[in-house]
Amino acid sequence: MLKVCKIALLSLLCVFECQAHAESPKVAIASAHPLATAAGFEVLAKGGNVYDAAVAVSAALAVVEPFASGLGGGAYWLLHREKDNFDTLIDGREKAPLAAHKAMFLDKDGQVIDKLSLDGALASAIPGMPAGLVHLSEKYGQLSLAENLAPAIRYAQTGFAIGERYLKLLKFRADTLKQFPETAQLFLPAGQLPQPFSILRQPDLANTLTQIAKSGRNGFYKGQVADQLLEGVKNRGGIWTQEDLDAYEVVERKPVTGYYKDIKITSSAPSSSGGIVLIEALNILEGYDLAALTDLTRKHLIVEAMRRAYHDRSLYLGDADFINIPVERLLNDDYAAGLRSSIRFDKALPSQQLSGQLELHSEGINTTHFSIIDEDGNRVAATLSINFPFGSGVVPAGTGVVLNDEMDDFDSLPGALNGYGLIGGVANAIAPGKRMLSSMAPTFLETKDQVAVLGTPGGSKIISMVLLAALDFSIGHTPDSWVNVPRYHHQFMPDVIEYEANALSEADIKDLKSLGHQLKPVRYPYGDMQAVLLNKTTKTLSAASDKRGEGQAVVGQ
Repeated sequence: MLKVCKIALLSLLCVFECQAHAESPKVAIASAHPLATAAGFEVLAKGGNVYDAAVAVSAALAVVEPFASGLGGGAYWLLHREKDNFDTLIDGREKAPLAAHKAMFLDKDGQVIDKLSLDGALASAIPGMPAGLVHLSEKYGQLSLAENLAPAIRYAQTGFAIGERYLKLLKFRADTLKQFPETAQLFLPAGQLPQPFSILRQPDLANTLTQIAKSGRNGFYKGQVADQLLEGVKNRGGIWTQEDLDAYEVVERKPVTGYYKDIKITSSAPSSSGGIVLIEALNILEGYDLAALTDLTRKHLIVEAMRRAYHDRSLYLGDADFINIPVERLLNDDYAAGLRSSIRFDKALPSQQLSGQLELHSEGINTTHFSIIDEDGNRVAATLSINFPFGSGVVPAGTGVVLNDEMDDFDSLPGALNGYGLIGGVANAIAPGKRMLSSMAPTFLETKDQVAVLGTPGGSKIISMVLLAALDFSIGHTPDSWVNVPRYHHQFMPDVIEYEANALSEADIKDLKSLGHQLKPVRYPYGDMQAVLLNKTTKTLSAASDKRGEGQAVVGQ
């Protein structure tokens, strides 16, 4: 009943925000929160395009999902412009401060100090979200930056009703947030969890957004807001300087592309591992007729493909501005055939047998995503993050900005596990000004008749979720099916299949174990996929929001 009431309340709020839908172009938007979806349609009704809508949705999510994304974090925006068949990836991933070094989270014995890369300002990298919003709006939008940020500013000023997910994640991080008075004052009034449907107002965040609306990137990376950020970081043990803020720039990158059957896949390039790992796994599976196999064998082969693709993630992937990544080899069909040759139908290969090249042997859950497409095929897939729920826990006084803890996505000690259990090597070691490796995978899937736009939060599980959705798309299913596919996951290390309660039957579990797999159920359903679809022949649009979350998918006429 509580969830029903919550959805009704959020939908009621959205009715007032979405009154202009009838005036909007034919566009589909799926996001993790009804007010963010509404913000996108609000700017469309003012004459904006899908890229303006993407700015509005991104900024709105920064306000209504402070546990997932925000101005203190980063993002990847995957864009397609139909008139000139142009694709680009705006890499707004955070960067390590210039004073960062590879031993900054290690003790005198060279071991990782527990939670130092997760809690507090030392865990915070230089944010890319504000620069990305400005870049996206000014280079690709039709409206002013101020118009695109207006819905988010209003939500921050007037407030919004918090929901179940917000409270669940706030409770999860409450002990950390209590360590920082400015943060506790904002999110834990009187030191207590707020009541369900309480109104959260964020006037300081509204002011920060207003400064960006007035002055572009200088409204965040210079001036009063920058001074407040630097002071707050310094007071909490961080190492940011004005030089770090001045040096931050977003980068436009060529997306990675590949094919599975007749489907063209376009996805994120490094500094995200998402696209390469996704396409590599699909290349391995290309060699099988999955439809002709038993359900057990199909799942076994998908897991074995995940294992090998995630293994290569740990070996080769990092910030392409700092290391040479063998992208052509990793995405080559012959390379996939070689990996496929080691897969047996009757036996799982232990991950230890893949890990010989890792030189050293000591070794986020919460993000958000939205998808947008118009009837002409212009589209945006965007995944935004501050890493762990409520990031590092630090909110510099006067800014309302929740700082990320993305430094944990580096490999503090090559071969060690990060907060999501991912193992890595020297390719993703900490270095000044370097972007940490991500698993975010905003993705386009295209056939001669259809275009799908999708992605999800979920830390290390993002890639496997998008993989399962892509396979579901390949057999003709619709967005409602992709976003709700039962999920299972393998990421090379730890050597275990994690699965949702409804993803594997008792027979599956028994049979997979008999093949040598280790299995572990997850306590809660995971992910929050947002997907939209264009039928290119009929120009019809559809959209779906993951039932595991609280989002809203709308097709506006």
